[in-house]
Amino acid sequence: MAAFTIDPLLMADLSATCNSLGYLDDATGKYQKEPECIECVKDLVRFLRRDDENHEIRRALGETKVVVKDLIPIIKHHSNDTELLDVTLRLLVNLTTPALILYEEELPGERVSRRFYLEVIQYLQSYKEAFSDKVFWSVLAAKMTSLLEKDWEHRMEDDRLMIERVLILVRNVLNIPANPAAEKRTDDDASVHDQVLWGMHLAGLDDIILFIAQSDDEQHLCIHILEVVSLMLREQDAKQLARSGAARSHQEREKDIQELEQLRRLEQEAKRNQMRKLASVRHTRFGGTFTVKNITSISDRDLIYHRPLAQINELSFDKEKVPRKTPKNRQPLADGETTRRSMLTIRLFLKQFCAELLTGAYNKLMYNVKDDLARAKAQAHDESYYMWAVKFFMEFNRHHHFRVDRISETLSVSMFHYIQTQLESHLEMMTAEKRKIKIWSKRAHLALRAYQELLFTIQHMDASADDACREASRVLKSNLFYMPEYRELLYVLLCQYNPVKMSRKFLTDLVETTHVFIKLLEKFSGGGRIVVKQKRKAKKKSRGRRPGGGAADGASRPPPADPELTWDGLSDELSAALQGARPLPEDVLPFDAASEVPLEQQRTEAMLRIQDLLRAGQPTGALALIRAAREVWPAGDVFGAPDIAPEDEFLALREIHFAQLPAG
Repeated sequence: MAAFTIDPLLMADLSATCNSLGYLDDATGKYQKEPECIECVKDLVRFLRRDDENHEIRRALGETKVVVKDLIPIIKHHSNDTELLDVTLRLLVNLTTPALILYEEELPGERVSRRFYLEVIQYLQSYKEAFSDKVFWSVLAAKMTSLLEKDWEHRMEDDRLMIERVLILVRNVLNIPANPAAEKRTDDDASVHDQVLWGMHLAGLDDIILFIAQSDDEQHLCIHILEVVSLMLREQDAKQLARSGAARSHQEREKDIQELEQLRRLEQEAKRNQMRKLASVRHTRFGGTFTVKNITSISDRDLIYHRPLAQINELSFDKEKVPRKTPKNRQPLADGETTRRSMLTIRLFLKQFCAELLTGAYNKLMYNVKDDLARAKAQAHDESYYMWAVKFFMEFNRHHHFRVDRISETLSVSMFHYIQTQLESHLEMMTAEKRKIKIWSKRAHLALRAYQELLFTIQHMDASADDACREASRVLKSNLFYMPEYRELLYVLLCQYNPVKMSRKFLTDLVETTHVFIKLLEKFSGGGRIVVKQKRKAKKKSRGRRPGGGAADGASRPPPADPELTWDGLSDELSAALQGARPLPEDVLPFDAASEVPLEQQRTEAMLRIQDLLRAGQPTGALALIRAAREVWPAGDVFGAPDIAPEDEFLALREIHFAQLPAG
């Protein structure tokens, strides 16, 4: 791609500044800095602050290759100079900023601006190969290790900024898009992205990322860690990565053989077509003229056709017609996500990395990220990384020594609710911000895939040999099939599908998710009925007195302000208590033997106390009380049958929570 002409005076000024940074000594192989090196780096930072909307200064610095020739060597050979390292790191973070962020997450529509955008991406891709240097990452890893070893009270503000800048630089480098046409890499080969990952691995930077994810003192960096992890694994398939072994599997070899055979057949077919064209150099008009019997033309004679026909179904006059071009705003949305198989060494190290993250840091990391998203501490739309992590690591866990406790943080009813709200929000934004339909569609697709993986995990739990795992699955399904919002979500998505706004892969995942949902529902029902929540219509309140003339007695207790929201906060802890993961209070008395109140009236009061405990946010106390009351009043199964199942007990408590009981 030919670059646009940059202002010669600006180019000369920047070149002079870059030349004053230093030079690489060929004899010693070390970068020699000039006396004004620090001031020149600061000048370049100031230059970028005055950059225009066309990013002319950024493109000029890309033309001078200052990142490859000067900035990376400065960090490699002069890391002992703390001030120079800090300023150079700031400049590197600025120069590696993703192009889409520079254009405010909106692709430029004007032709010249689009060329500038592509030129910025081209310079970023030229930087990425230089960042595969092991020595460069070793310097940064050593610096981060020394800073992380300091106690929290002894760590200065500059130290915190240094750690954050290194993580942002890693994120920016890994975020640079690949250029398959220039790299010409096949599967099982080391792409530029793989080379960067291997350099980070040799420097021990992946171990530092795992340490930060597990540390209680570094919770403020959880969003940065999640971004880095997602970009490290963005080209990987979780199932394939989990099943990677010490040697190539038989299926991988068979797949490679089939792909080579297919390419060989296509090449032979192309050669045969080329030979046919060379054999008949005359125009097809001179290949013969034919008449088609029993089909008349616009006259009363037989139809004339200028090509030989083997079958009458091949008769068509549309072959020479130019099809109408679909308008740009009505073209189907293309699938932008691509995955590739890295070389075996890279896959093995990434597999070990994912296994260690799942075992020791996944639940804590996802809890901290969810808390930051709920409290609006993160940047806008960082929930996309959260959705990706839910899908990838839960799928990896299914195919690599499945254990529920590793993913317990993201396997709950509240997660279904969160994904549902995110999907609805993204669909609304696709209508509101039509210029960013592709971005919102991608975010909606990530949320759908996270929802799909939750269903796959529940399905996998049903087939587990562990009784506790199957019980947990039944409790989750009882909540999932009880709420109408969860039952109707996939139906609404199918009705709202639009090929202009959503990709074909989105439709594929949506159909597969619907299929899994129906199979789970069919198995859960077992041919019987399912207790579901119905949307109730508001009844008009009667005013005045009853027909008998007496005042309306038996007034019901007022419900909480938002019973649905209150129950969502209780369901997770109640499910854990039913599975034995939460201790129940033992000093629970369902009735008072010394009281003069009749026993039947105390039974009603016990029911009111259970409801009060649920609405007060004490599900363990309510569970203990209903079990104690069941032993005192077993007749009539008012508090449930003696051999009640956990899911039925869960539903009974839910009915008590939403019931309008008479006031005591």
